[in-house]
Amino acid sequence: MPTSSGLFPRDFKKSFPMASRGEGCWIISSDGRRFLDASGQGAVITIGHGVPEIGRAMAEQSSQIAFAHTSQFYTAPAEKLAERLLALAPPNFRNGGRVYFTSGGSEAAETAIKLARQFHLESGRKDRYRVLSRRQSYHGSTLGAMSVSGNVARRAPYQPLLAEWGHIAPCFCYHCPFEKTFPQCELACAGDLQVHLLEYESAKAAAFIFEPVVGATLGAASPPEGYAARIAEICRKHGVLLIADEIMTGMGRTGKPFAVQHWGIEPDMILAGKGVASGYAPLGAVLVSARVVEAFERGSGAFMHGFTYQAHPVCAAAGNAVLDYLEAHDLFDRVSHAAKNLRDALSPLPSHPNVGDIRGLGLLLGVEFVKDKATREPFAKEQNIAEKIRQACLEESVLTYPTQGCLDGLRGDHILLAPPFTISPGESTLITHALQSALARVFPS
Repeated sequence: MPTSSGLFPRDFKKSFPMASRGEGCWIISSDGRRFLDASGQGAVITIGHGVPEIGRAMAEQSSQIAFAHTSQFYTAPAEKLAERLLALAPPNFRNGGRVYFTSGGSEAAETAIKLARQFHLESGRKDRYRVLSRRQSYHGSTLGAMSVSGNVARRAPYQPLLAEWGHIAPCFCYHCPFEKTFPQCELACAGDLQVHLLEYESAKAAAFIFEPVVGATLGAASPPEGYAARIAEICRKHGVLLIADEIMTGMGRTGKPFAVQHWGIEPDMILAGKGVASGYAPLGAVLVSARVVEAFERGSGAFMHGFTYQAHPVCAAAGNAVLDYLEAHDLFDRVSHAAKNLRDALSPLPSHPNVGDIRGLGLLLGVEFVKDKATREPFAKEQNIAEKIRQACLEESVLTYPTQGCLDGLRGDHILLAPPFTISPGESTLITHALQSALARVFPS
């Protein structure tokens, strides 16, 4: 970071290139260096960088009306985008569902927490307020979203500020918290929700929030068959709302508009963000099912919550333009094909003695690095392997997303790969070459 900068950085001890423009899957720095965006800038970019149609749509909207407060006006782009998102969602959202737009994923999580609480108030269940979640999860950086997150490292500095409503076991087959193997485990990780509800006053539980595929914290850990359905069944049995956090997995990244559609479940709310505007504007959303909407319509009719910039018309115009581009170029359908190409390109990596697992769904993949492949023993946190891999890939002009702590919140190193849906077979090969080079540097024989 330049010492003369006026920006407050994420890390005062790191220095980064100055991004000047983007083209497809590439970011170009101010000195002309080209970087292959294998992480999609944190699983945000879906349609690629530098698509001129999006900027034109935003400019056109801003020339008409750039802002109108939602306490006084509706706007056409927000109405249009809401209808389109509901049409992509599971059936229980399509007749009577609504969308609450935010400026990003953390705001979407905050909104869902409050919606869950007020839903129960509107339904005469005033004792229900606890929003349960999983250990080793991440739902956002605001205090409410951080309270339901189970990411140990990100929670630690703010622990005194955070509510504790209850966390259950993660669904993580590679490092099963019960030391079992699927299917003999009989989905013990899902059963942990039932155990928790029975032990800790289920009458106070308002909702359960989960990432269908756990993104940064577990490195694209996807559930085995039956897990999502079992979770949904337990929530229905106990009158608990089910919230699917699809901020990272939504808008096609796993090969379907929303990841829950792989398992045919119908959550009460779906959180969207990141890909909903593909990074062209700050935009998030809470898709609210008809059942939840009806409780508000029958009850007070007012949601005691709001943001100044919710349903911002220019951001909504960006979301519509991105969805236009996704549909015009068949990018939803392209994800599965592009994901196969990337998986095929990565196929040499598992033979490396320190590559423990390559996992994920669609174009959301994680590569975990281990000290001992047979025992799945992680490296010591102090070795900072994930960051070393990132730095070595950067030397090859490939951008990845490193995280530590997938095993227990402290130990366990992985990188996340979440490239734009437009990634080519040749670009997938470049990612593999960069990772092979990084492995050779970090683990010299």
